[in-house]
Amino acid sequence: MVSAIHNNLQRVQEKLADAVRKSGRNDEDVRLVAVTKTYPVEDILEAVRCGVVSIGENRVQELSEKRSLWSGPSIEWRFIGHLQGNKVRKVLEFASTVDSLDSLSLARALSRVAEEKKKLLPVLIEVNTSGEESKHGAAPSDAAPLLESVMKECPALQVEGLMTVGPLTDDEAEVRRAFALLRGIRD
Repeated sequence: MVSAIHNNLQRVQEKLADAVRKSGRNDEDVRLVAVTKTYPVEDILEAVRCGVVSIGENRVQELSEKRSLWSGPSIEWRFIGHLQGNKVRKVLEFASTVDSLDSLSLARALSRVAEEKKKLLPVLIEVNTSGEESKHGAAPSDAAPLLESVMKECPALQVEGLMTVGPLTDDEAEVRRAFALLRGIRD
């Protein structure tokens, strides 16, 4: 019997492949990160059996609990939530990547702990392209200076790119504007 997770993942992968094709990008340039907040370890294991290799968690406590319970195959665990400086050490115990770097103070804290652990930490700089106060991320005008400072001051961080959380709306044009702004910042 095929699971709901399998069916949902297949639908997402088809939509992703279609979007990649329409954009003219290569499959290798795009990575699916399955966000598993509130889902139990058993569901994560099922997703991994279906081909998922990157898991995203947005809460430090949930990340640490799931990693402690994890006995499945080796996968990439990414922290995707807002991160406070006092939780950096805990996140670096369990996550291989931080996808929500939004300030120089956080970058310095991450770099300091990563250096102590003698590791190079991949990060994404989060940019708030929607302007929504409920969302975290650097302001679009602060993204380039933040990137410059991180590259200059944080030797244990490897900036892999930018990320944003698009607005929650049915207005496709508004969503496209948010991601076009991010692309403009990147370029």
